[in-house]
Amino acid sequence: MNIIVLAKHSADPESEIHVAGDGKSVDEKGLVFDINDWDRYAIEEAIRLKEKHGGEVVVVGVGYADDTLRKCLAMGADRAIKIPIDAGMDSFKVASAIREAISQEKFDLIIAGLMSQDYNNALVGSLLAGMLEIPFATAVTEIRVENGRIRVVRELEGGFGEESVLPLPALVTVQSGINEPRYVSIMGIKRAKTKELKEVVVSDLKSSIEVDRIYPPPIKKAEIIEGNAEEIAERLIEIFKERGLI
Repeated sequence: MNIIVLAKHSADPESEIHVAGDGKSVDEKGLVFDINDWDRYAIEEAIRLKEKHGGEVVVVGVGYADDTLRKCLAMGADRAIKIPIDAGMDSFKVASAIREAISQEKFDLIIAGLMSQDYNNALVGSLLAGMLEIPFATAVTEIRVENGRIRVVRELEGGFGEESVLPLPALVTVQSGINEPRYVSIMGIKRAKTKELKEVVVSDLKSSIEVDRIYPPPIKKAEIIEGNAEEIAERLIEIFKERGLI
């Protein structure tokens, strides 16, 4: 079973975010980058499927994601494809670049994380499936391979699940918790150095979005009302009147 995994090199959500001088991008100085958390589960699920059914796992990363791709290779992926473009927050451009880069690849399944930990758009997987005209399922928590198809369980709201059957080739985006990602061993790191990491140059793709400006949300200050009960009540009435609530 040949599987393609999408892995993003993302900023740690605990990093302190600052707007760049141009007012239209994020200043990456001081940001800590690592493999996108949801994509850890995607690569782990792909490796488990390969261990059970055979085949090959190819990991694909957009941007300057060498460290993340090497980490995926150390986990057990067979080879990697790097697409050296800066797509920013443009999910359509990312999906278009991936579609072009994997056009010569033969695959049965594409696995991606449900979303990225930086922009949380949850769009690339669905867009790519549409571009490739293959069936897809999102927020998957279980994958079982059957004869020429996969049976998946999707996470729904309220703790419910939905079971679907997809013919192959297909694409799924996986939810965190679908498995327990393995630790990278020293031997895995050594083996990763000998595995193929190929850079694929795609055509000059135009951006589908235009950023006007990026800015932090306004800071709302709280007022602490002091005094006795009558004074506090009077101040509350004043505030309600000032805001047009009464």
